[in-house]
Amino acid sequence: MAKYAAAVDQGTTSTRFMIFTQQGEVVAVDQKEHEQLYPKPGWVEHNPMEIWQRVQDVVKGALAKGRVSLGDLAGVGVTNQRETTVVWDRKIGKPVYNAIVWQDTRTDAICNQLAKDGGQDRFRAKTGLPLATYFSGPKIKWILDNVQGVRAAAERGDAIFGNMDTWVIWWLTGGPNGGVHITDVSNASRTMLMNLETLDWDPEILKIMGVPRAMLPQIRSSSEVYGTAKGDLKDVPVAGDLGDQQAALFGQTCFNAGEAKNTYGTGCFMLLNTGEKAVQSRHGLLTTLGYRIGAQKPVYALEGSIAITGALVQWLRDNLGLITNSAAVEALARTVEDNGGIYFVPAFSGLFAPYWKSNARGVIVGLTRYVNKGHLARAALEATAYQTREVLEAMNKDSGVKLTSLKVDGGMVYNDLLMQFQADILGVPVIRPKVAETTSLGAAYAAGLATELWSKVDDLRANWAKDKEWRPQMPAETRQKRYKEWLKAVTRTFDWVEA
Repeated sequence: MAKYAAAVDQGTTSTRFMIFTQQGEVVAVDQKEHEQLYPKPGWVEHNPMEIWQRVQDVVKGALAKGRVSLGDLAGVGVTNQRETTVVWDRKIGKPVYNAIVWQDTRTDAICNQLAKDGGQDRFRAKTGLPLATYFSGPKIKWILDNVQGVRAAAERGDAIFGNMDTWVIWWLTGGPNGGVHITDVSNASRTMLMNLETLDWDPEILKIMGVPRAMLPQIRSSSEVYGTAKGDLKDVPVAGDLGDQQAALFGQTCFNAGEAKNTYGTGCFMLLNTGEKAVQSRHGLLTTLGYRIGAQKPVYALEGSIAITGALVQWLRDNLGLITNSAAVEALARTVEDNGGIYFVPAFSGLFAPYWKSNARGVIVGLTRYVNKGHLARAALEATAYQTREVLEAMNKDSGVKLTSLKVDGGMVYNDLLMQFQADILGVPVIRPKVAETTSLGAAYAAGLATELWSKVDDLRANWAKDKEWRPQMPAETRQKRYKEWLKAVTRTFDWVEA
């Protein structure tokens, strides 16, 4: 009798496999990083074959650590770094080019060209998204335009596209030997090619972008059996698929309209459940699919996407050598009382929500001889909290709902200094759940619902438990002064790259 649900969590910097009990508790986890490739300034790539190898490694690792037999698994779900784009040969499984990562800005010229007719919001009414380098559609177009022979192969259906969920599910279910070529509504909504109402690829946008429909995966719900796994997970149903931020929304059990979560990872992503209604943003947010369970009506969300948060800590580690590991940033930041008057706006990939300025670049402002590496570490952490406040304010304006607390998850939520500062700068309590890896949990929940390990979403709500809460301690006057200075710093990043 199956008693567990599992998830492949294919992230921007690493891949993990997690196994959960019916109570949502972790049985076993294994995780491995993969290489980040930066062939040119603004370009970010991954090797898809390396990532598939990591998936196989962590599956074996977690099964061994937990001494879990395949018969114990009701199903496996997949969650993934969204918008990261792979095109590969259907017959042999070889990518035609490296995966172009969501942070990559090479499609800036394509987006500017598309915006000449209808502006940055040309496709927003249909897709909920502004024209930006972030999304998959322009990345597919770049590959079709720049890699020889791919367009003809795509028109024949021999070269096929997927975000990382599609790539992983295709390989899990057999790859060139009968692999299932699908995606779910949440991932499809990040391509800029899916119509929010029909939940299908939009023929008009496909024509404008020059993307052949034959290369696109079938769009399915987020929780249903797509096929059965081969290899290390032989005969386990592959039954859940959610983009990482939607998976975290699901794992945080934000099932009611008005419930929100913020995930602190490589970037930062706040999602607000808007129910069965797609709310168009007037304040720089994205309208996205939250999830769809089986044949039920789809649930929509508003999203504020921030490109660089945890990646800034990695930059301090890898590029500057200020710390030896990411966890050390808190101790370094605690060596000083405050930020020393500096603000660090990490617009390394341009600015995402609520600005959508791909020509912005990072700045550190307010530097004096007084500033030391502790201040730099503190300013890097504070940047995450300030960017989150900008998104929250946009969300309040769009939804008309004032958030009373914020559920948080992801790797950075174990940084007490950051979480306290986040509560201080927002002026609302910040709450961490007992299982902070809610991205993996959400994908496991989707798979377990499809395979009847859980019978209804209320069963999942009963699993959610609070681990820690931070309450605001900063005086309101200080909060407003610091935030005003931050907003001033952000304006210094605008229009740095000239067309």
